[in-house]
Amino acid sequence: MLTTTLAQVRAHAGRVLASCLAIVIAVGFVVATLCLNASSRASVLDAVGAQYRGSALVLSDPGAGGEGPPDPLAAAATAVAGLPGVRATALDRTTAVQLRLPGRSGGSFAVASGLADDPGLRWQRLSAGRLPTGPDEIAVSERTGAQVGTTVTLTPEARGEVDAAPPAPRQVRVVGVVDLRGDPRAGVSGQVFASAADLTAWGATTADLLRVAAAPGTDVAALRDAVTAAAPAAEVLTGDEASAQAAAAFTGDAADLTSVLLVFGAVAVLVAALVIANTFAVLVAQRTRDLALLRCVGATSGQVARSVLAEAAVVGALASAVGVGAGVGLAAVVSALASRTTSPIPLGAVVVPASAVVVGLVLGTAVTVLAALAPARGATRVAPLAALRPVQPPPVRSRAGVLRLVLGVVVLVPSAAALVLLSRTGQLTAAVGAGALSFLGVLLLAQRLVPAAVSVAGLLVRPLGGVPARLAQGNALRNPRRTAATATALLIGVTLTSAMVVGAASTRATATQALVAGYPTDVVVEGADAVPADVQRRIAAVPGVAGTSPVTTGEVSGPRETTAGAQGVDASAAAVVRSQQRSPLPRDGEAVLSVSAADTFGVADGGTLPLTGSAGTRDLRVRVAPDSEQFLVLTAADLRRLDGAAAVTVVWVRLADAGDRAQERAVDAVTDVVTDSLPSSSVSGVVAERSSYDQLLRTFLLVVTGLLGVAVVIALLGVGNTLALSVVERRQESGLLRALGLTRGQLRAQLAWEALLVAGVAAVLGVVLGSGYGLAGTAAVLSAQAPVVLALPWAQLAGIVAVAAGAGVLASVLPARRAARTSPVAAIAA
Repeated sequence: MLTTTLAQVRAHAGRVLASCLAIVIAVGFVVATLCLNASSRASVLDAVGAQYRGSALVLSDPGAGGEGPPDPLAAAATAVAGLPGVRATALDRTTAVQLRLPGRSGGSFAVASGLADDPGLRWQRLSAGRLPTGPDEIAVSERTGAQVGTTVTLTPEARGEVDAAPPAPRQVRVVGVVDLRGDPRAGVSGQVFASAADLTAWGATTADLLRVAAAPGTDVAALRDAVTAAAPAAEVLTGDEASAQAAAAFTGDAADLTSVLLVFGAVAVLVAALVIANTFAVLVAQRTRDLALLRCVGATSGQVARSVLAEAAVVGALASAVGVGAGVGLAAVVSALASRTTSPIPLGAVVVPASAVVVGLVLGTAVTVLAALAPARGATRVAPLAALRPVQPPPVRSRAGVLRLVLGVVVLVPSAAALVLLSRTGQLTAAVGAGALSFLGVLLLAQRLVPAAVSVAGLLVRPLGGVPARLAQGNALRNPRRTAATATALLIGVTLTSAMVVGAASTRATATQALVAGYPTDVVVEGADAVPADVQRRIAAVPGVAGTSPVTTGEVSGPRETTAGAQGVDASAAAVVRSQQRSPLPRDGEAVLSVSAADTFGVADGGTLPLTGSAGTRDLRVRVAPDSEQFLVLTAADLRRLDGAAAVTVVWVRLADAGDRAQERAVDAVTDVVTDSLPSSSVSGVVAERSSYDQLLRTFLLVVTGLLGVAVVIALLGVGNTLALSVVERRQESGLLRALGLTRGQLRAQLAWEALLVAGVAAVLGVVLGSGYGLAGTAAVLSAQAPVVLALPWAQLAGIVAVAAGAGVLASVLPARRAARTSPVAAIAA
């Protein structure tokens, strides 16, 4: 039987090509994900752990509190330095600074770190220049934008008492640029490196880490015990342990990403299994006579079944091996592309773990064999002599078909109702379970649902396609099991894709509303002193600014002898803020309080709040805003009646509704105006955050759509494969139609219409189901956090239907050409 099985594989290699491609794509996807995960971890470990390169031990202060030296690690360094086996030590200090480059009106935040005195403990690698050797010399990361030889203004972060004099700016010279490529922290903020003496002068009075270098030949375990005894209050790790701990903080997101990717990989494998099962079912049906002859010459039913499974194992093993190679190649391409961009997940050399290879080979082979179990079992059900006669597929209205229908309805109806209810109440875990059960019900009903939908769609296209369209409708309905199996694979891919598209669009709309509610003002200009009227006019005249509103600040006293700062807004604020959902504006005689303010003053919503200021006393109605972050807000007129010294120190700015880039340019222009006129003021806004959030969601949507597109591609391979096999199966029928006058063009059109009906119906049903699941999923995830805004991106959903239907038609081209090339006489005689 093994010889016969191998001969079958060689004879029908073309027929199993789509199954092989499905396995290759699914296995390649999984292997690439595992390789990229391993590569990412190795790259992060190398980049983030670079700080601990050359360190045998790393000491940190656990921060347990209590009395102790002001710089505990410095005291530990003194005790550790004299221990046997210690070659050198380095205290790592950091502090925040602000850099102002020549030609720029604003400053940028950066983190300053000290350089170790010992060359072996210096981990910084240079891409240009040299490391600092003297005072007021710095090396920087590329993120700062400074070049070697540039003199920049560096201002240390203010520390100590509020009334203390601010640190004096210093002129420092850039002597080197440190290469931080691959470090995920490099893009967060600029990095500055200077001598330990400069770091101390800039306010870094407490060390964050103590790194210890061991002398050659030192036993690190014994040295760790000695260091732990000398510095019992410190946490002692080896250099490798510190590297792994630092990398873990940055690979947590990568691990989550890997889990998400593997979920999509599982979807691809599931769709591939459906394609494989359908392919082998058709192959077995076409080879019924061959299998029957084997039974007649002495082959047992077990041998026939094993031959089908052996064929599946051979096909699965060969395709899985190709898929492993394709996955490694894909990982290499992605790694090469990511190394040239600012990827959030750093990638270096590709790491191919043995587990990825084993998983790929076992997964592909096992899925192929499992998918072939049902066809193999079907090959043994027909008696040898009966199998020599044409066998029609079992009708859908058989006992098994009725049981499937009843079971599908029983599973679908209550689970769908539960999904709606659980989504509204925000019970995510239970909603996921209900969604999975409801989709299982849909799959059980697919044998009835898909043919019925194809029949309806056929009635719509018959006037457009004439005879080929009518024949296509009949062919699609003649074998409803095969039609449903073909459409189901595409249905799964399109449903998941649509769910993610709708979910991302709804999440984006919800997040945008929550962002606007939380930050109702686009830009906030806040001065240390009063903002003059001419500066307000200059801000309002900036291109891209739609409106401004002055905010008065003052000081008032309330019940319980509490003194607090208050803000006063005028009528123009209503046109400037984008939302009053969380922070409502007050009316005359009204005070809007946060929950903490209400607790502080001991008042409740609807009560009366007596306030006293330098100019008088007023009783105001209380309005408590549960979600407001503004402590106390009055009208500007009420605040001036209370505090005669109240002045405009804040300006709210609303930007024109333009693109992200235009709004960012407007923010830069406002910043320039404020920096020139009020150097001690600050400009903040939600525009950049809103833009970043939108970009993140757009990127996520693009990635998810691409990943689920893998499943759709596999499903379309199944459509093409089924059409190709049905062409062979209906060879005599096609020849008879040609003999009766059907032209080659009409025969090709018939197969194209059939593919369009199956793919189009699957795409429409998938979009409808996916939209429902996407809306339900969004509600389940976000309903407990914010008011949910449900959005349907109609253009994208229509695009999914058009692409899936069009791809289905393209999948019919090769089978249609093959059918049209065969002469009628040869087809009938076959």
